[in-house]
Amino acid sequence: MKTRLLLPALLLCLPLAACSNGESNKADPAAGKPVVDADSIGGKVKAATDKARVEIAQGNINISNDQAEKAEITPQGDLLINGKAVTVDAHQRALLLDYRKQVEALAGAGMDIGVAGASLGVKAAGEALRGVFSGDTQGIEEKVNAEAAKIEASAKKLCGLLPVMMAKQQALAAALPAFKPYATMDQSDIDDCHS
Repeated sequence: MKTRLLLPALLLCLPLAACSNGESNKADPAAGKPVVDADSIGGKVKAATDKARVEIAQGNINISNDQAEKAEITPQGDLLINGKAVTVDAHQRALLLDYRKQVEALAGAGMDIGVAGASLGVKAAGEALRGVFSGDTQGIEEKVNAEAAKIEASAKKLCGLLPVMMAKQQALAAALPAFKPYATMDQSDIDDCHS
């Protein structure tokens, strides 16, 4: 992408940069991570993802897509179909809990990528504004591309979780017939993630 095309796109993010309160410049030395101001865009995104992580960890996970019957896995490893618990043995419960952990890991990785993407948008807009006002637009594309490459690497790691998830889903479907209609993942999902 040429810088002349990058600047107009980044300028569209001006409202985000104006609301960012300089959050990308702060760091928590102990954690090695940026400190995010709770009132900033990044802070609001982080608060929302933190809330979602708690809900995923403590609530039921919906595993039904377009099926007529709603299916969920509880934190205790119960399979609920339309709110009614399916009878499971200890082995099936262990598989349900293992699959649930994989879903949580995948959701967490996806949220991390979302937060990183939002932060990149704010940072890119800030860089563009600094470049416009200083007259120095050199290096903006390289800085943004370097950050985008980190996000892409994280996305590839997320895609790397999918084969394990599919294997766990298939094992669970083989052990628990009631789960089989919800085991819809196939190789095309993995292939699509990598493209």
